[in-house]
Amino acid sequence: MKRCLLFALLIVPSLLFGGDIAHYVNLGFSQDSKTFVFGQYGIDKNTSIPFASIFFVDVAQNEFTSQGVHSYEPQHPVSLGQDGSGALYNLLHTVTPLVQRWSIDHTAQGRLVYLYINGDIPKEQIRFRDFNTETQYDLHLKQTARTTSEESPQSEAAFHIQLTATPKDGQVRAYTVGIPDFYRRGVSSYRLKQVILSPDEKSVIMVVEKVMQQDTNGASIRYMVETVKVW
Repeated sequence: MKRCLLFALLIVPSLLFGGDIAHYVNLGFSQDSKTFVFGQYGIDKNTSIPFASIFFVDVAQNEFTSQGVHSYEPQHPVSLGQDGSGALYNLLHTVTPLVQRWSIDHTAQGRLVYLYINGDIPKEQIRFRDFNTETQYDLHLKQTARTTSEESPQSEAAFHIQLTATPKDGQVRAYTVGIPDFYRRGVSSYRLKQVILSPDEKSVIMVVEKVMQQDTNGASIRYMVETVKVW
């Protein structure tokens, strides 16, 4: 993604606490499929305080829209049995003007073509065929990880995705999405969580899990997306 999007995604997780797993939520596309909205929510295991984030993404530019990053974290913990989704619902009230500005339809979530199931072996190479357009897609996630040479070493990792689209006429379109040498501090690895075709089937949305450096509670999970307009 462009650096402004990458930087913002680094800042938002810093507002959250370690040792917890966020839940990813597809919040829909705009009526013209040019804007995609997604969220994440969860509960900090140490404090029981919920958190939520919502992101508005310009699909063609692969970057956040104006005022496209929002987060919420109340000051009080939730009771046993809650999953933190209430924080996301509260945040949705805050971003209602943006939902209206971009004409977001929460039911227009595109078409899911790949889903990573927790516990399975993550796939770094995915191939699927869109039978509606007779296009074959090939995705290859490439990543590198390293440890910083500081007094208190931290994990950091970078990734990019190579995407090719081959329509029925055989004219291959190739894209490199992401920045190969952009290392995110505190991230140990990446996984492809979902691949979605936009409602107009002209763009590909790749949902990426960021596996954060483990602490005493285990690894934390956060989400980001990469988008590419193919047609």
